[in-house]
Amino acid sequence: MKNPDRPWTALYGPDVRADIGAPSYRNLPDLIHSVAETYGTAKAFTCCLPNGMNGTLSFEQINEMSDALAVYLREVAGLSAGDRVAVQMPNCLGFPIAAFGILKAGCVLVNVNPLYTAEEMAKQFEDAEPHALIIVDMFADKIPAATRGHPVPNVIITRVAEFFPAMPKGIVGLVQKYWDRSVKPIEVPHIRLPDALDAGRGHIAADRIEVHGYHQSITTDDIAVLQYTGGTTGVPKGAMLTHGNLILNTEQAIELFGGDLDKGREVILTALPLYHIFAFTVNFMTFYRLGARNILIPNPRPLSNLKRAFENYRITWMSGVNTLFNGLSHELWFLDSPPRHMKFAGAGGMALQSSVAARWREITGTEVMQGYGLTETSPVVTFEPPGKTRAGTIGIPVPSTEVACFGDEGGPLPLGETGEIGVRGPQVMKGYWKKPDETAKVMNGAWFLTGDIGVMDDDGYVRIVDRKKDLVCVSGFNVYPNEVEDVLAAHPAVLDAAVIGVPDASTGEAVKAFIVSGDPSLDADALRAYCKEHLTGYKVPKQVEFRDDLPKSNVGKTLRKDLRAEDPARPAAE
Repeated sequence: MKNPDRPWTALYGPDVRADIGAPSYRNLPDLIHSVAETYGTAKAFTCCLPNGMNGTLSFEQINEMSDALAVYLREVAGLSAGDRVAVQMPNCLGFPIAAFGILKAGCVLVNVNPLYTAEEMAKQFEDAEPHALIIVDMFADKIPAATRGHPVPNVIITRVAEFFPAMPKGIVGLVQKYWDRSVKPIEVPHIRLPDALDAGRGHIAADRIEVHGYHQSITTDDIAVLQYTGGTTGVPKGAMLTHGNLILNTEQAIELFGGDLDKGREVILTALPLYHIFAFTVNFMTFYRLGARNILIPNPRPLSNLKRAFENYRITWMSGVNTLFNGLSHELWFLDSPPRHMKFAGAGGMALQSSVAARWREITGTEVMQGYGLTETSPVVTFEPPGKTRAGTIGIPVPSTEVACFGDEGGPLPLGETGEIGVRGPQVMKGYWKKPDETAKVMNGAWFLTGDIGVMDDDGYVRIVDRKKDLVCVSGFNVYPNEVEDVLAAHPAVLDAAVIGVPDASTGEAVKAFIVSGDPSLDADALRAYCKEHLTGYKVPKQVEFRDDLPKSNVGKTLRKDLRAEDPARPAAE
């Protein structure tokens, strides 16, 4: 029988609970230990390089190593419960060790994009004030500039091929050092991750330390992760995600898909970066909890980097964004030999185009189920239930979650009316780190206001209509116009600048910059080269248009909405 207040529950499977109740674990370390005891020597994480070289760690190995790291952080580095530890690395075997070790130490994990420039790192470090940084060696040359104004007292260095067998690890190291020279000399005091683990093991043996003592007082309400986002206001800030937020969000996903999940037998491909909240919660935490084998891809570009992973492993699940599914659907090697064991694929981060979903279904014989979430909601809010996909929607609310569309007066609207999407549930963040005013802007009582405009139909399926704010979404990653405009404005030849998102066939949206220049010799290529010195690649304007002036309001504010209203197909100066 359909519940008029929560009509979507009628679409749940017969064994799916509408409300989950209290989390099954007191905190994430308890979950991590319990899963390791259950699955023991089974393979937990495999890092697969483009040439097929790989390394694998079991559940018990990950558990032992993360215990050792926790002891190192507390006994050697001198950290205390609640201290922040930044992790900056691509998908590799060091990531689960680092993330689990930080949580077991009772500390707070701060995920950092490994491709950030030193300037971007500095902004995040200034806000989070990490007491330690665990970073891959390829990006360690940025540390001096990134920490100049706010030193990080403990630096731990790892490698992409860390914990690989000796021969492939040695080959990768030689290639990075002498062939592509991707690893530069490290100019800050540091310790290597294996040495940190050995130091932790030494303390465990000598002092008989019980790691659970570090986290035995941690509850579901304590902060587990600071996940940085621009939120709905465009100002980068750290969403405080608690142990309870993340535990329950994994339970919400498992509850919805429970009948299609085979514990201990799933193999998930993780091409999305684990520092991103979608991959962190869905691929990393949820499938770890299921005892799945996780195939980690350090760099999915070019897409041929995924070929050996699909060839060598029995992939049953994968997650991605529209860009990834669209790209794979045009790779000849993928067309010649599509995955034979795939059950489903999950899409998030950006709108899944119907043509891409149809092509994927034609090639693989499986559905791409679209979901919706935000950093502030840990992230999963809605998902299309298995076998009940509906084109153009982002699915229905997951268990224990309410979704409503809010009007300008601040109250929920009837079904079928368009308004700002609000979310209420146990996955909603505790607030923004050190920013109570920003938190107040997005909370309406217990409801988190997403900044997205949507509509819910009579069955509970939600459709996104538009963004309330000016955020640009490039391949699932948020780009904040203010940040890009600040960089552009710093160029000596730029008099005025405005940034918007425009449709793009490959990335969903692309960044377009409108420039008023005082130097006729300035061209788009030079401006993009300048941006690349200060911004991560996906934030760099793909299109640049030079103008004599920009539309302004009566008080001189640039009117981005007027720029967006123009024909997006008009030619841009490239």
